[in-house]
Amino acid sequence: MRATTAVVAAGATGAGALFYGTVIERNAFTLRHFDVPVLADGAAAIRVLHISDLHITARQRRKHEWVRGLARLAPDLVVNTGDTLSARDAIPAVMHSLEPLFAFPGVFVPGNNDYFAPRPKNPARYFQAPQPLSGHRNPLPWPQLAGAMVRAGWTDLTHVRTVLAAGPGKVAMAGTDDPYLHRARYEQIAGPAEPDASVRIGVTHSPEPSILSSFAGDGYDLVLAGHTHGGQVRVPFGPALVTNCGIERTRARWLHQWDERMYFHISAGLGTSPYAPIRFCCRPEATLLTLLPRGAAG
Repeated sequence: MRATTAVVAAGATGAGALFYGTVIERNAFTLRHFDVPVLADGAAAIRVLHISDLHITARQRRKHEWVRGLARLAPDLVVNTGDTLSARDAIPAVMHSLEPLFAFPGVFVPGNNDYFAPRPKNPARYFQAPQPLSGHRNPLPWPQLAGAMVRAGWTDLTHVRTVLAAGPGKVAMAGTDDPYLHRARYEQIAGPAEPDASVRIGVTHSPEPSILSSFAGDGYDLVLAGHTHGGQVRVPFGPALVTNCGIERTRARWLHQWDERMYFHISAGLGTSPYAPIRFCCRPEATLLTLLPRGAAG
């Protein structure tokens, strides 16, 4: 009898956790805040809104409206680190979601799921080592979405270096194509970062250590990335179970210091694959990063 009761209790606990992860937490959109001490002494703060891994489909109206509501923050700069699409028919939904944010300077790079549609698979594969990329993949209309965002006023930062006015300062920026799909060509943007800018920011989708190291070597102050979903399913009060890239599980999300100069921020993202619609101890999120003088640290 005791064994039967234990089995029933375990089953009920598992069912409750599954319901919580797929229905409640997956839709518990959260705004994070971090201060990042990367500016020169005396410089005015710059506010950067970091969004990532939206994985938008046409029917996700709650997510669409939450993203639209981020415009109330009036950021100085918006950075989108990829995996924006999840379906061929989702471009109108993406543009509707982002439309209020196009009022602010913005940049973007693609992620692996912007190029290829997700496919049904055993959710347990998510918790295994990254799988070899299949040659049989359904392409998504990323060029069309990228073109629409450029026409709306944002900069496609794929293998591009540029300097943008952002609030009270000038931000030197450089970005890569997606490292997960082996499309990143850092050599196309390599070289010392612009010394006269207020801050230097690198942008990529997957936070591979080799890319982070390259940005650090060129003098960037901050790198923004996504891809990991923060682990998506985490140990309560503990680390991610997986990162799906080369970064450590203990640094799968949020703000960290790479070396004595450079910080990096990994967004846990706002979505999931349609075929793994669960989050546990890892809410969907966007982040408002307030860049401050280095003397503000501590």
